[in-house]
Amino acid sequence: MKSNNGKWLATLVLAFFAGLTQAIAQAPAVVAPPAAVNAAPAPAAVVAPTAAVNVASEPANPAAQPAVLAAPVLLPGSTAKPGWNVPQPWDKVQSVPQYASVPGHEANVLEQDQGQWWRTMRNGPVTFYGGIILLVMPTILLIFFAIKGPFRLHDKPTGRLIERFNSAERMVHWTLAFSFIALALTGLTILFGKHVLMPVIGASSFAFLTTIGKNVHNFVGPLFTFSLVVFFILYVKDNIFQSRDLVWLAKLGGLMSGHHVPSGRFNAGEKIWFWLSIVMLGIAVSTSGVIMLFPNWNATRELMTDANLVHAILSTLFIAASLGHIYIGTIGTEGALQGMKTGSVDETWAREHHALWLEEVQSGRRAGAAMGAAQPAAGDD
Repeated sequence: MKSNNGKWLATLVLAFFAGLTQAIAQAPAVVAPPAAVNAAPAPAAVVAPTAAVNVASEPANPAAQPAVLAAPVLLPGSTAKPGWNVPQPWDKVQSVPQYASVPGHEANVLEQDQGQWWRTMRNGPVTFYGGIILLVMPTILLIFFAIKGPFRLHDKPTGRLIERFNSAERMVHWTLAFSFIALALTGLTILFGKHVLMPVIGASSFAFLTTIGKNVHNFVGPLFTFSLVVFFILYVKDNIFQSRDLVWLAKLGGLMSGHHVPSGRFNAGEKIWFWLSIVMLGIAVSTSGVIMLFPNWNATRELMTDANLVHAILSTLFIAASLGHIYIGTIGTEGALQGMKTGSVDETWAREHHALWLEEVQSGRRAGAAMGAAQPAAGDD
């Protein structure tokens, strides 16, 4: 009787460990220990549990046993670590009916397959060709500056100043300019920083810098959009194309000859910049940014990935175009920066760059722009 009780207890213990091993290994069968194979069979009066029967019924040959834990098979191109979130064949998942109790546009979307396409485009053509554009543009400007130099005045300054931009126009311009620079620097860090900054400053410092940059980008973005609207309202009246702009375009504004073509307050090149960059690119970049900034406006993930790509591509073009605008308004044209800094330009500068606008001011046909007090001209005692 004691012998039967001992065998019963041994069988239960053996069944417990067999089931535990099977649960951990997630294998259909577990190789029984040699002791269990060689153990005497239980008498007919004692019925062994199912798990014990499965253990005892396994063949003793180890070569015939299935693998306890098969190595995970990673799909081609996978970045998953072995044993960590092994990718699944999503084509099979798509055929499974889905249900979610939470309402929303994508409540029943188990697989958002456009995410991988977005990742491929963002880390591929967008960064590659965008980087080339951002390198080529300043290179062209540097070569042009080395060959042609800045556009200098042909005559000496008269010392008589003319108001070109009032205080409101300058305030809006500088608000738009500084917010654009902040967005450009933080946006480029987010787009290219992993490849440019992280190898230099390390992953931790890059993560800290990018987190700050993302928050700056999110809060400065609405300020940029608001100043863009005000900028349009203040400057649109002087950026309407007229027939005389065709003459300026035909001669490229005297870009190669060095002699400026008469123009109004803004020449045809500045008008093109206004409509293509400030208006068209500005609206597209602001709209795509708002979509990403406010995902709670029932935006789908597909819409947000599209907005992200549009935002990255057009922002890159916007930055490249702005480099040309900044060049012309600073080191590329003598005296141009003074007009936006102080609001006034010398009469000589106005006559050589915007002769038609100067005539309007001197004849009194342009309200708001007045001749300033005479100042000693350069070189006078």
